[in-house]
Amino acid sequence: MRRKTITRSTGETTVEIDINLDGNGEYEISTPVGFFNHMLELFAHHAKIDLKIKADGDIDVDYHHLVEDIGITLGKCFYEALGDKRGIERYGFFLLPMDETLVEVSLDFSGRGYLNFDVEFFTEKIGEFPSELVEEFFKAFAENAKCTLHIVKRYGKNSHHISEAIFKGVARAIKFAIAKTGDTINSTKGVLE
Repeated sequence: MRRKTITRSTGETTVEIDINLDGNGEYEISTPVGFFNHMLELFAHHAKIDLKIKADGDIDVDYHHLVEDIGITLGKCFYEALGDKRGIERYGFFLLPMDETLVEVSLDFSGRGYLNFDVEFFTEKIGEFPSELVEEFFKAFAENAKCTLHIVKRYGKNSHHISEAIFKGVARAIKFAIAKTGDTINSTKGVLE
C-alpha cells in the first residue's frame, strides 16, 4: 500500500499528514484557515487519495508559514509514498473548467522539483486568504514531491474560481500520474530520481 504519515514541527507550525495514494478520496482536514481547508478537501476528492491533515501555526503573524509548511509536508508524503515509482504512469495532464475560468495543468513525477505558475489573480485576497499563497503552496509541494508541475490559467476573472480550478486540476492530473498501469519504471534511464 502506498501510504505515508509525516509530522513536521517548527517554531512556526506543527503539521501532521497521513496520505493513502490508493484511497477513495476520503479526507479529514483541520487547519485554522477555512478557505484553504476547502481547497485541500477538493484536492483529496479529485485526486481520489485519502488525506488527513492536522495543522496549526502562527496565523496571527500570517497564513504564509502554515500554507507553505503544509505544501512541504504533503510533497514529502507523496515523494515517500511513491517510492521508486515502479508501475506508475508518471505523467498527468488536465484541463479544468470552472465557470468562466479555464486552467491547464501538466505534471511529471520525474524526481526533479520545478514549478511554472503562469496565473494572474485579480484580487489580493480570496476572503481572508492571500491569493499569492496558492503559488507558494504548489511551489513547496512540487519541490518536495520532486515533480515538475506546470499550472497555466488560460482565462478567468473570479479569484475563487481560479484557485478552485487550480486545486482540482492539479488533483486530476495527479490521479492520472500516480495510476499504476504496469510493473516497470516509466523511464529509459530505469530510474526516476
